[in-house]
Amino acid sequence: MPAARLHLVRHGEVHNPARVLYGRLPGYGLSAAGRRMARQAAEYIQSLDRPVSALVCSPLQRTQESAEPFTELFGLVSVIDERVIEPTNVFEGKRMARALVNPWNWRHLRKPALPSWGEPYADVVGRMNSAMTHAWDAADAGDVVIVSHQLPIWITHLAVAGLPLRHDPRARRCALSSVTSFEMVDGKWTETAYAEPASTAGAVDVGAV
Repeated sequence: MPAARLHLVRHGEVHNPARVLYGRLPGYGLSAAGRRMARQAAEYIQSLDRPVSALVCSPLQRTQESAEPFTELFGLVSVIDERVIEPTNVFEGKRMARALVNPWNWRHLRKPALPSWGEPYADVVGRMNSAMTHAWDAADAGDVVIVSHQLPIWITHLAVAGLPLRHDPRARRCALSSVTSFEMVDGKWTETAYAEPASTAGAVDVGAV
């Protein structure tokens, strides 16, 4: 049998004192608060009292660390899937406030609907759908948890809702350690719930990174 429900979980807060857009850069793990948030996300899914049969995460450090509480609570080994990784971004390693006032960088902003600064939104939708469908079909019933990143989760929400993929990153509804849930109905994804079980009070790194 396929899965019963699929949860896309965003990673917890990252230790990022320089406030750079870290993207796929190595060495960016969770802060102490981020570990607490990840635990709260796992406890929230546990509180749903639904069997969880599979755990998937992106290969980046922050998602692997955010998957650890799920391993502890559900006894699952996380499976790495490159398809749920953070998109590429030409601004990696830069502080966005500074980068955007530099005229040299304006060429990367010429097609925001694509977007021209990184991986096309349509490509992100395609790989996320592929990963979600694979995990759904491979599950031995129960629920599936995929720990991913803000943009892939939000762009999946937009695609499933039939909304334009172009958006303002500041307006994403995808908080740290949030849980966006889906079910496959008649061969199509349907969003069933969104929850923010983790307290982000006092968090420094809450933005679109």
